[in-house]
Amino acid sequence: MRNLIKGRKFHRETAQRKAMLRTMATSLIMKEKIKTGEAKAKELSGYVEKKITRAKKGDLAASRYLAKFFCPRAVSKLVKEVAPKYKDRAGGYTRIVKLGPRKTDGAKMAIIELV
Repeated sequence: MRNLIKGRKFHRETAQRKAMLRTMATSLIMKEKIKTGEAKAKELSGYVEKKITRAKKGDLAASRYLAKFFCPRAVSKLVKEVAPKYKDRAGGYTRIVKLGPRKTDGAKMAIIELV
């Protein structure tokens, strides 16, 4: 029995899983919309929303915190463009739109985008 273990592992080690989330989050911030598997989209949603909430503060500490996770271009876009867009919003910065299964392997697909 699973007993409420938080998060998905995706059959990856911890470092690989963190790297995957960081690169997907960077892509989402830069492109504002990506197509991925449904489970990855659900996991990415919470990860990105926490980073956007932190970026909404807009101070130097927030920028330095975000620099640990993202490249400098992504940090500047997050702090200067994305976060001010959501200053009056309390949460729910991402939207997941479910698509049909992928033709090759039948995996559930989804589009995750910034609202």
